[in-house]
Amino acid sequence: MSRNRTLRIDRIACTGRGLCAELLPELIDLDEWGYPVLKDRTVPDRLRAHARRAVAACPVLALHTDDDRA
Repeated sequence: MSRNRTLRIDRIACTGRGLCAELLPELIDLDEWGYPVLKDRTVPDRLRAHARRAVAACPVLALHTDDDRA
């Protein structure tokens, strides 16, 4: 059984600063108002460290990672 890491955005907490998209452009785009839009919720192994960094850098703690059992 493998474990997949997924991204989640708390849209209520997010203030649209865009730091997450700068740190993780492979998985996060910004909409026309500057709020994040996930391209893909599943984080590939090669991007796990970048995803953790983006989560830690979110100034309002709106970006999260979850472990899902696949």
